[in-house]
Amino acid sequence: MSLDWFAPAQCVGYIAFVLGVACALQKDDRRFKLFMAGECLAYIVHFALLGNPTPVASTTMSLLRSVLALYTRSMWVAVGVVAMNLALGLTLATRMTDWLPLGASCIGTLALFLLRGVPMRLAMLCGTFLWIANNIIAGSIGGTALEIVMAVVNGTTIWRMARAARVAQPA
Repeated sequence: MSLDWFAPAQCVGYIAFVLGVACALQKDDRRFKLFMAGECLAYIVHFALLGNPTPVASTTMSLLRSVLALYTRSMWVAVGVVAMNLALGLTLATRMTDWLPLGASCIGTLALFLLRGVPMRLAMLCGTFLWIANNIIAGSIGGTALEIVMAVVNGTTIWRMARAARVAQPA
């Protein structure tokens, strides 16, 4: 399969890449969620241009959950978003790999609503690995690069946050 590195779909993927890296660098949970919402919006356009409807639906749910998570930490809202993700999967998934972005979105939803700090980022890292697999299968250059860099940057941020917490603890 030949990929055009500068096709409109790929260029939007590169925008998602920049927003995603900015997201992973955030230590503040609110700023993390804001950058994630921007990344999701770019991803929606990216996967729509690639003609891949399951990641479009999943990322639309991720955008919705990122915005909702800015305003509430309700377990019931999280359960509702996960249920919508599963309904989308039952409607759109035609092969097992279609469940990769949906699974990532479900993990991310639970993380954003129910967790904070390092545990939230560890759960998001698990979702990142599912997105890496999806993006390789979908032929998303920017998306694959984004998620690999996100894994490294998020891992580094997790390490920095854990180290800062250890230093802050009284001896």
